[in-house]
Amino acid sequence: MHRIFTTSVADVYPHYVTKAERKGRTQAEVDEVIRWLTGLDQAELEQHLADGTTFADFFAAAELNPAVSLITGSVCGVKVQEVEDPLMRQIRYLDKLVDELAKGRPMEKILRA
Repeated sequence: MHRIFTTSVADVYPHYVTKAERKGRTQAEVDEVIRWLTGLDQAELEQHLADGTTFADFFAAAELNPAVSLITGSVCGVKVQEVEDPLMRQIRYLDKLVDELAKGRPMEKILRA
């Protein structure tokens, strides 16, 4: 089991926000990307952050967007679509979406609209 699986989403979330804000994006946009991916509403997302939910439990509670198969590309040199472990792939999807946000990609393209 990889260490990230038992890491709290709340521990990593501030890094997602900081990465996006450094590039002129907002916390609200980070939240929108997470909600799109997971199917959670804002209150559910905030509750998971407050509860210190692990990535494993966070994604177990999520209903992934049907368009996740459209998320392709590399994160840290690894193609997200080639990650074999389902949980790690979900975490990489989230990383990829935050990367796209930080790179200034338009929100409609990030959300695969």
